[in-house]
Amino acid sequence: MKIKIFILGLCALSFVSCKKWFEPDPENLKSEDQMYDDSRFAQGFLNTTYRTIPTYYNNSDVATDDAVTNVRTNEYLQIATGSWTASYNPLNFWNTGYGSLLYLNLFLANSEKVNWANDPEVAKLFNMRLRGEAFGLRALYMYYLVRNHGGIASNGELLGVPLIKEYQTSTSDFNIPRASFKDCIDQILTDLDSAEYYLPMEYNDINNANQIPEKFRNVTNSPGNYSRVMGTHSRQLFNGLIAKSFKARAALLAASPAFQHASNNFSWEAAANAAAEIINYKGGANALPANGHTFYNNQGEIDGLSQGNNPPEIIWRENIQTNNGDQEAQNLPPSLFGNGFINPTQNLVDAFPMVNGYPINHANSGFTAANPYANRDPRLTHYIIYNGAQAGINNTPIYTTSQSTTVDALNNRETSTRTGYYMKKRLRMDVNRNPNSTSNKSRYLPRIRYTEMYLTYAEAANEAWGPTGTGTHSFSAYDVIKTIRRRAGIGLTNNDAYLEECKTDKDKMRQLIRNERRIELSFESFRFWDLRRWKEDLNTTARGIDLVSGNYTPITVETRTYQSYMLYGPIPQSETIKFNNLYQNNGWE
Repeated sequence: MKIKIFILGLCALSFVSCKKWFEPDPENLKSEDQMYDDSRFAQGFLNTTYRTIPTYYNNSDVATDDAVTNVRTNEYLQIATGSWTASYNPLNFWNTGYGSLLYLNLFLANSEKVNWANDPEVAKLFNMRLRGEAFGLRALYMYYLVRNHGGIASNGELLGVPLIKEYQTSTSDFNIPRASFKDCIDQILTDLDSAEYYLPMEYNDINNANQIPEKFRNVTNSPGNYSRVMGTHSRQLFNGLIAKSFKARAALLAASPAFQHASNNFSWEAAANAAAEIINYKGGANALPANGHTFYNNQGEIDGLSQGNNPPEIIWRENIQTNNGDQEAQNLPPSLFGNGFINPTQNLVDAFPMVNGYPINHANSGFTAANPYANRDPRLTHYIIYNGAQAGINNTPIYTTSQSTTVDALNNRETSTRTGYYMKKRLRMDVNRNPNSTSNKSRYLPRIRYTEMYLTYAEAANEAWGPTGTGTHSFSAYDVIKTIRRRAGIGLTNNDAYLEECKTDKDKMRQLIRNERRIELSFESFRFWDLRRWKEDLNTTARGIDLVSGNYTPITVETRTYQSYMLYGPIPQSETIKFNNLYQNNGWE
């Protein structure tokens, strides 16, 4: 039957919603076959799903041992302190995920029938690119659904989420059981294979036919036709490199301790191999850009972006936002006219090693409690505002202890720090939030960084082959971590003696790699999920620091009250009530 569709959206988003379609006025309707002659309308279903890709900075870090927030009603604070339930879940991705899958499945079912262009070569190229995007986006949404809702179910099985690969109508059966975790990962990887089949690695204009990638040469020999569809104007759309990145993400998740199960045979080796493809594409273990760890504040680099280009650190990003100061308004200290929303913990500060590479609790570190920020990992100054550190357009010293007479002092007001620290990462220091002289700047929000892929390789390669094993590649976990630490300025005077100590011990290297991941990806919404897939302690108390009688003294800021079953997120309670084939994850009943 013909299915009526809203121009501005589908009213029945998926089996998570009601099965009935509303009936708007006839002039507001388009029938399914009108997609075929209206390519913009057809492409609109795909474009809609780009708008709901999860944001990179979701601030879930404040529900971990890395940070707290000074907004006491914040939803992540609530779930970290005992309010997380199957009916109250700020991390619920169910409706968004399945709503987007509905659009994508509708698009994939009909794209071959759409008249994409009058020129048959261009039409075929458009169909290839758009189908590739759709397969890639379908894998993306499935990845987030599985990450957020997969787990050990009440029947003892390791389950993912319902697999829906066909377009659903109001007559479809919505009471679909959850597929196995393995089947979900398999489907994600299959869709990513399809995306790679249809898409170029990256979108670039070309000048001659020899530059056309081989897989497109049976479609066109025209540089103009190729560039029209696969050229620079398509940048920031899903491409082959993004597909490879999501393969690495999915493979890492599947190999992690929380998902080790008799029904799941995904290996660390597979995850390492997936990430290695990206490292090889980038140019090898030493190819990370020198300023990649400060991507958010590389001011000239950001201001110089044009034509959809990426900075060398970035695989995928959102579009440039001009005249923007949102992150600074939210997170700068109150003396710099910010709201100090994210407060890094002492736990995270303690994770930063000394500049000589040794952890602060190592006998060779040289750490001094009376001067705790001296000779530390340079990333500490880049990422965190500590007592006496400088910030803002005038490099203003920020004093954060309770003895400070400024509004930045510990618990001075609602927008002051609760831990003795403010977040500096994600912020441009040339943004001025003073209401009398406000000056905002351009910024972009990342989606995938090369450094993440390098860290993925290091973690998986160490588990698969040990610290210095390479598998079939020319680089090891040790090689990658050495590159990352040298870029940060660590161990330059002593050949990073602590890394050399770790390279003979797989367990010590594991902890070092996890710590490097914690630091490099801090405040980028990874820690919440990393702790869970590693099966680490979720209830580490969040600590801060104060200056008491001239001594830096740790303080307790916030205790966590996660239950052991909260390694996995819940299926929404509203869905398990409606559909009896949906097993809830164990403990959330």
